[in-house]
Amino acid sequence: MKKKIAILGSTGSIGKSLINIIKKDKKKFEVILLTANKNYKELYKQSKLLNVKNLIITDINGYNFLKKKNKNLKVYNNYNNLNQIIKKKIDYTMSSITGLDGLEPTINMIQKTKTIAIANKESIICGWNIIKKKLDKYKTEFIPIDSEHFSIWSLIGNKKKNDSIDKIYITASGGPFINLPKKKFYKIKVSDALKHPNWRMGKKITIDSSTLMNKVFEVIEAKNIFNLSYKKIFILTHPKSYVHAIVKFKNGLTKILAHDPDMKIPIYNSLFATKSMNYKTNDLNFNYLNNLDLKKVDKSKFPSIKILNSLPKFSSLYETILITINDYLVFKFLEKKINFKKLINLINKISKLKEFQKFKKIKPKNVNEIYKLRNYVHLKLDTIGI
Repeated sequence: MKKKIAILGSTGSIGKSLINIIKKDKKKFEVILLTANKNYKELYKQSKLLNVKNLIITDINGYNFLKKKNKNLKVYNNYNNLNQIIKKKIDYTMSSITGLDGLEPTINMIQKTKTIAIANKESIICGWNIIKKKLDKYKTEFIPIDSEHFSIWSLIGNKKKNDSIDKIYITASGGPFINLPKKKFYKIKVSDALKHPNWRMGKKITIDSSTLMNKVFEVIEAKNIFNLSYKKIFILTHPKSYVHAIVKFKNGLTKILAHDPDMKIPIYNSLFATKSMNYKTNDLNFNYLNNLDLKKVDKSKFPSIKILNSLPKFSSLYETILITINDYLVFKFLEKKINFKKLINLINKISKLKEFQKFKKIKPKNVNEIYKLRNYVHLKLDTIGI
């Protein structure tokens, strides 16, 4: 029987990687739904490649184009029609929509799928308590796709309890500026920040990697997913991106997960999580293993890491504020309206504003509350005049 699949955000890097895996073994899969924001040309190309009948595209121009392009396609402009598209639980959903816009579709898909693989870090950071309730209610299996979190998930054997874990270490490549002296940061251009030495990713996540803000978010994700204290989660720089996570257990054992920096590896293994399948990879790289070069983060170069010291112990609306501030500033940097040094310093400065601190004590109750807060923070940042 074919595995029924939906891909939310199919035109992004994660979605494309999953499609590349599926197209090599089409007989095993039936893709029920593909979705995108604006890239209607790629979405249409994917629908033809995999013979997909249901498409969601939120951009109105893309929607109008696809409606006229092929009358055999069922094209929708939003996610309100999920009940119409998916009437019975499918086998697997990949949620890889970029940004907070992916939160609501992710939550709504949980009841429609047996397994949901989430690559959308904003959903896990801002709405985990809502997601977790839905997962439990509908008995849906969750698999994290970030290479670090998939590695931890694999190392602990998908255990529900965390009482056997002593410490978790997640690794950071350090981005393109790991070896650049801090005094030269003022010279950094947008084009420099977009040159990641190991990974090929979208612009936003590549900039987050250059500031190490992505690691702040990954620590929050790990805290949420594995129900751990921040005190048990550590970041180590590792320029080769070969080791993705280290878990030290209370019984004295330490497990390390290593693989080439290729997102297709966690994606492939999430797709075949219950079966042992062959995925062709390179041989073990002993040169890398003999020189892991694991170090603590230099917080004077990457001050965003200091934000972790002021985060609330439990999930709160403050994480939405943090995500929104970072998104806003990264966009300004990509537009060349602020320089790199200002980018890394403003994240810390703005997140400490007094009017934002009260949200550390408030747990998110629903998606609308999170989206309203995002809009409020955007307005506030506009008034600051960055």
